[in-house]
Amino acid sequence: MAEIAFEVAREWIDRWDRQQEGYLPDREDRFTALIDAVEAGTGRTDPLVIDLGCGPGSLAARLLRRLPEATVVAVDTDPLLLALGRAAYGHLAGLRFTDLDLRRPGWTGALGLTRRADAAVSTTALHWLPEHHLRDVYAELAGVLRPGGLLLNGDHMDVEDTTPTLAKLERALHERATNRRFPREMPENWRDWWDAVDADPALSVLAEERRGRNEAAAHHGSESLHLSTHVTALREAGFTEIGTVWQNGDNRLLAALLP
Repeated sequence: MAEIAFEVAREWIDRWDRQQEGYLPDREDRFTALIDAVEAGTGRTDPLVIDLGCGPGSLAARLLRRLPEATVVAVDTDPLLLALGRAAYGHLAGLRFTDLDLRRPGWTGALGLTRRADAAVSTTALHWLPEHHLRDVYAELAGVLRPGGLLLNGDHMDVEDTTPTLAKLERALHERATNRRFPREMPENWRDWWDAVDADPALSVLAEERRGRNEAAAHHGSESLHLSTHVTALREAGFTEIGTVWQNGDNRLLAALLP
């Protein structure tokens, strides 16, 4: 894999975080709530945590700043984002990035876990999975989490299929919060960020590898958007207590517990 200098990686990740905040004005609040839940829910200062769809490691780095004794196994299949994360955060003793595709059965066997994990976490990532892959991911997680282990998934999860009027209200609340935080158009959005990456010669090899993987995967965009889809898949996987533990509009932190 092509290497990226620390300074270059930090610049690109800072830009990544800023454009993500344009869609999530309460992004840091959700990070804080999720890490609070890991700390309180696992009851350990040294939890073993799996970060699903970790991207460049924004959540993992924040978790380790709060819980420096933790171990985070960060999983993604995007070679460019993984390279940025390794360059920027590879010095963190408790962090290990792993190039794995969650859609391929048996991915948990390649995590290299030395014990069952205390928690699995994800932010703004699992909605990309089609429903059948989401069910498989949750089922595999149930096999590597300890009894009482937590799944914490922060994302936009719509309730339109069950309560359409409330879904409309939740979206309105989120839009108003976003407009208050960002009253004008964002200086750089998600598409702008990726266009800039593609135009940077220093990242050309990784960008080309990323395009090849995406074409092979036939990625169709956001697919598992409904809260009910996640709740049903978690129940089928054997999780028992399932509920929202933090919420702002349709932006919520869904928690699920193994018996």
